[in-house]
Amino acid sequence: MVVTEAVNDASDSESKTCGKILVVLSWILVCLTMPFSLFICFKVVQEYERAVIFRLGRLLSGGAKGPGIFFILPCIDTYARVDLRTRTYDIPPQEVLTKDSVTVSVDAVVYYRVHNATISIANVENAHHSTRLLAQTTLRNTMGTRPLHEILSERDTISGTMQLTLDEATEAWGIKVERVEIKDVRLPVQLQRAMAAEAEAAREARAKVIAAEGEQKASRALREASEVIGDSPAALQLRYLQTLNTISAEKNSTIVFPLPIDMITYFMRAKEGSNNNNM
Repeated sequence: MVVTEAVNDASDSESKTCGKILVVLSWILVCLTMPFSLFICFKVVQEYERAVIFRLGRLLSGGAKGPGIFFILPCIDTYARVDLRTRTYDIPPQEVLTKDSVTVSVDAVVYYRVHNATISIANVENAHHSTRLLAQTTLRNTMGTRPLHEILSERDTISGTMQLTLDEATEAWGIKVERVEIKDVRLPVQLQRAMAAEAEAAREARAKVIAAEGEQKASRALREASEVIGDSPAALQLRYLQTLNTISAEKNSTIVFPLPIDMITYFMRAKEGSNNNNM
């Protein structure tokens, strides 16, 4: 172990010495080729970009550069541009088997951005490609743990769960997942027909219940009206006259006026009284 550490320390010191020599030679080259070297040494990145600089394969201290002008040494410095703007990834439709064994096709959209340019370059080969693949698998895993009715009715909750899961996983890649939205859930045709039939049956049942309640209320109103009319003979006569008025308003060629019941009762009582007097 002591020998290995000594060898590593020796190699590090040699690499540092070699690096210093190359840096000095690079500066000499810049000075000798002035002012043409300025076109190579000075670079510009936009407001939404950062530059991650590597010197002899190592990250340059100070983190990412930009926005604006930054300086690199020719031959020994390389840099990578990183776009910090929010990107949109449209997840293609994924065939998912739900918790209650229903196959559905689900697609979503993910909004993410690079929040640490240095980590996104140094820790992962392709941060954007890795984030997109992880979004697909996270969508399938999240949908597979929920029944169909939750997928259809709790999209906001599912989107929030996916956003937290993706953000936690991509933190080590320098990626910030800002938002996840479930776009569409496509059901099999047979299941759509079954759900439509179930909804239609439920609507018919509600319509029958409402109609029955209306009939019940109408029956109660008629009963109350009959009680009022029975208690007042004058009300019966007014109702009779109202009925005649309604019939006369219609365009009928022949109108039959019914004889009032009270009039028949009056004549029957008069006849009974005359018979009793004769006896």
